[in-house]
Amino acid sequence: MSLADYLAKNYLTADSKPEKKSKKRKRIGGFDGLIIADDDPLGWSSTTAAKEEDDGPVTVGGSSAEFRKAKSSKWQTIGAASTSTDQAAADAILASVAAESSARVLAEDDAPTIDDSDLKNESGIQAGLQSGAQVAAQIKRAKDLERRRFTEGGAEENGKGQETIYRDASGRIINLAMKRAEARKKAEEEAAKAAAELEAQKGDVQRVQLAKRKEELAEAKFLPVARYADDEDLNDELKERDRWNDPAAQFLSKKKQGKSVTGKPLYTGPAMPNRYGIRPGYRWDGVDRGNGFEKEYFAAQNKRKNLKDLDYAWQMDE
Repeated sequence: MSLADYLAKNYLTADSKPEKKSKKRKRIGGFDGLIIADDDPLGWSSTTAAKEEDDGPVTVGGSSAEFRKAKSSKWQTIGAASTSTDQAAADAILASVAAESSARVLAEDDAPTIDDSDLKNESGIQAGLQSGAQVAAQIKRAKDLERRRFTEGGAEENGKGQETIYRDASGRIINLAMKRAEARKKAEEEAAKAAAELEAQKGDVQRVQLAKRKEELAEAKFLPVARYADDEDLNDELKERDRWNDPAAQFLSKKKQGKSVTGKPLYTGPAMPNRYGIRPGYRWDGVDRGNGFEKEYFAAQNKRKNLKDLDYAWQMDE
């Protein structure tokens, strides 16, 4: 059957309608009672039959009745294609409809079917309903695989030779090289600050002595190993030393200049001694403004020495 025949058979056949009798005609045909006819004052008199004929349907020709009474379709196809062409077109329409419906089904299906056997947990164990033996076997296989990867893998897998990553409280990575450089710089600054404070605590005499000691060490490279009594530098150095109990110091022809090693003048008057042997400045007015500690210090030392001498003397008398 061609597509045209199929459409004509199912969709283009005229439905036969049952014949309905006019109600007016039934009433006219079955009415046998009294007829009251009014006189028309205008002269337009008409009978009831004429009125009924005007109200009835007008039938033109007999084609309508014949069409309704026909049981077979009288539709004719003009310029119809061959049967094979119609069949191919019908098959194409059906295929397109099937494709559209399958595409619609796939689009509406939001949750595709997934095989539960492919689902695995984060640890690599298969998910779903399983027996205890299966779970134990999977756990053992996962552990063996991880151990093999750790032993046979390189430095990236086992972590050997990798540098430790340190983080602060906020989680940021700490750069060890930068931190070491900052710590080294801070230590150097602290050492320089401590050296500056120690240097500030020294006096002018200590600085001069330190500089002189450095010069002596630099000159010692050119001095002989043994120094004899005729060494002029050694004799001058020994003569420059002050000895409080030297009886021949007053007979020296060369007198010291009244200046200190720093080049400042020296005080030549009497003064109380101190623990460090430092003379007062040349502008001192002779008034002791200390708290008396130096005097008590020397008095305590002298008392201890006297008691020691008396103890020794008493032992000898016995």
